[in-house]
Amino acid sequence: MANAEPDLAELIRFLAVSLVDKPEEVRVELVEERQANVFELEVAESDLGKVIGRGGKTARALRTIVQQVAPRSRKRTLVEILE
Repeated sequence: MANAEPDLAELIRFLAVSLVDKPEEVRVELVEERQANVFELEVAESDLGKVIGRGGKTARALRTIVQQVAPRSRKRTLVEILE
């Protein structure tokens, strides 16, 4: 196993596709900033509520999973859900 680092974009995409009705419209893009790696998640407008969840619980759970598997580094790892 040459690369043991998890592919976080693929993980986020897998989790989001499992939640939505229009999986073909799920997009995940990595934006590297000075202090953080930001993964921008974009879904169909009709699926936005499914990804965010009641009171933001689903979004919080998604972010928690990503934080737990993200490699430890000086940069923070963030997940933003684009509207």
